[in-house]
Amino acid sequence: MMKHYLKTFMIFTSLLALNTTDVVAQNTDQLSTIAQQGVKQMDLSNKQYHLAQIATFTSTGDMVGLKKAIDEALDNELTVNEVQAAIVQLYAYTGFPRSLNALTALSERVKERQAQGLKTAQGKSATPLAEDTDLLMLGTKTQTALVGQQVDLSGLSPDIDRYLKTHLFGDIFANDLLNWQEREIITIAALSAMQGVGNQLEAHIHIGKKNGLTDEQIKEIIQLPKQEMSQFPMGDDNTAYAKYFVGKSYLNMLSTDQIPIGNVTFEPGTRNNWHIHHASKGGGQILLVTAGRGYYQEWGKPAQELKAGDVVHIPAEVKHWHGAAPTEWFQHLSIEVPGENTRNEFLEPVADADYNQLK
Repeated sequence: MMKHYLKTFMIFTSLLALNTTDVVAQNTDQLSTIAQQGVKQMDLSNKQYHLAQIATFTSTGDMVGLKKAIDEALDNELTVNEVQAAIVQLYAYTGFPRSLNALTALSERVKERQAQGLKTAQGKSATPLAEDTDLLMLGTKTQTALVGQQVDLSGLSPDIDRYLKTHLFGDIFANDLLNWQEREIITIAALSAMQGVGNQLEAHIHIGKKNGLTDEQIKEIIQLPKQEMSQFPMGDDNTAYAKYFVGKSYLNMLSTDQIPIGNVTFEPGTRNNWHIHHASKGGGQILLVTAGRGYYQEWGKPAQELKAGDVVHIPAEVKHWHGAAPTEWFQHLSIEVPGENTRNEFLEPVADADYNQLK
């Protein structure tokens, strides 16, 4: 029984965006309004881009970057109420502390802009719910339409089941200042900037596509968290080795004296080709994972998932590859082990069929 609840919970929590094409006719005025929001396929607009930026900086707690993103959003036709609605939504994904800090930053920046005479449109307010709205009923109907079946998490916790139905689905998603495609963009952007949420991100990417987002739009969203991932600057485009990579990477040589040490950053889905570190004596490579999630694989062995704090020792003459997970950024320090007659041999790319089996 517990396995059933856990499975249901995983399905539910990975599907927090609403697909209006699946919503059946509802009896309440609020659900009628929700169904009319609709989804249309478009290039990532200014509004969508700035909402994604706000989500990225909120999720990472970067208040300097967030205030700049708020300025850019308000300068490009977004309203204070729309920005506020995005940040409020993010509490469900990033937690109250990140959301409250972001709301404080928004309040401070709005006051500063008003004092400077800068454009600061408050915008319209969300359509209020009727006073007699049954939030549990509304949220249950919305949740059921989203998942495709009724969900009961009371076996895990009656409280969490009620909170999710009445508040997240019966309240937050009833706010009509943002449509659900925009809310899915916000969610994907936030999860892209966080670690350890690969399954949820993958699910939301899938739902984003169902809501009309293209692969190119999603790629643009998940590239936003390319700000520094760790205390080691990511550096410039890795043009010198680009022909040996599938996808885009960045290289910052931290040391070229004594022992070469490079900080290598991989965009989601990026990996290097199969390669070998040759040496007649000594040699090889050490990887120190500093951020994100990725994989390392030796020829003939299963791929090994990597996350911040992992260390990989790669002996000389071992054919291998390493790179990012399909939906997450990845960063490691590459340390070249001294040896005699050392050289690197890059071989064929990792087969797409094999890489696409990774999560």
